[in-house]
Amino acid sequence: MVILKSNEEIKKMKKAGQIASYSLKIAKDALEAGVTTEKVDLEIHSYIVSQKGIPSFIGYRGFPNASCISINEEVIHGIPSTRRVVEGDIVSVDVGVIYDGFHGDNAATFAIGKISDDDSKLLEVTKECLFRAIAVARKPYRIGDLGYTIVSYANENGFSAVEAYTGHGLGRHLHESPDVPNYGKQGRGLRLTPGMTIAIEPMINAGGVDIRVLDDQWTVVTKDNSHSAHFEMSIAITDSDPIILTDWREVL
Repeated sequence: MVILKSNEEIKKMKKAGQIASYSLKIAKDALEAGVTTEKVDLEIHSYIVSQKGIPSFIGYRGFPNASCISINEEVIHGIPSTRRVVEGDIVSVDVGVIYDGFHGDNAATFAIGKISDDDSKLLEVTKECLFRAIAVARKPYRIGDLGYTIVSYANENGFSAVEAYTGHGLGRHLHESPDVPNYGKQGRGLRLTPGMTIAIEPMINAGGVDIRVLDDQWTVVTKDNSHSAHFEMSIAITDSDPIILTDWREVL
């Protein structure tokens, strides 16, 4: 069941989203060649707590950290560790925050120093997939239109959109209905309705669509070891333009 939010609830989600989006700036500022992903996660955790927020991910189905940090061929759900990032890596950071009972959820992929032209294009296309999907996140479009927009643009540029994991609704719970796939057919799926709050999160692979999960039972990697990028924003559907609840463009 999709839970529609009131204007007051959307305002609360906007506050949670502001903390979540600024957490990505904390990550960006901390990420440099030689830093461990564990250190970046600690910086994120400290910031969230300083804002009287609660990290959404800690303890969620047993996840141990405040953020998911995924490097290169890691698509999502990377567990922060003593691994050090190096020049040329691309690093995806996913952060969720609970504030006043509501969740904010967002992600971005960062370049460590100079990266390859192929990786630069991957980041640009993935980000554009997100913004193109947000542009059609309004009445009278449907969930399928969002996915179609994402996969079409990814494919046009020679990339693939992950199918095994999706965006999602959110609110008082980190994951609510509906699922928001990164593929779909135009005019199909649930109709977008004012009061819906959803996280749109293109996960785009430079190679094939297939993925696998590592032995830690969390980290998702591309099956062909191609690089992957991940950008995410949470939004609220309205009678006109969507409200971006985690607008990291303001800080990144």
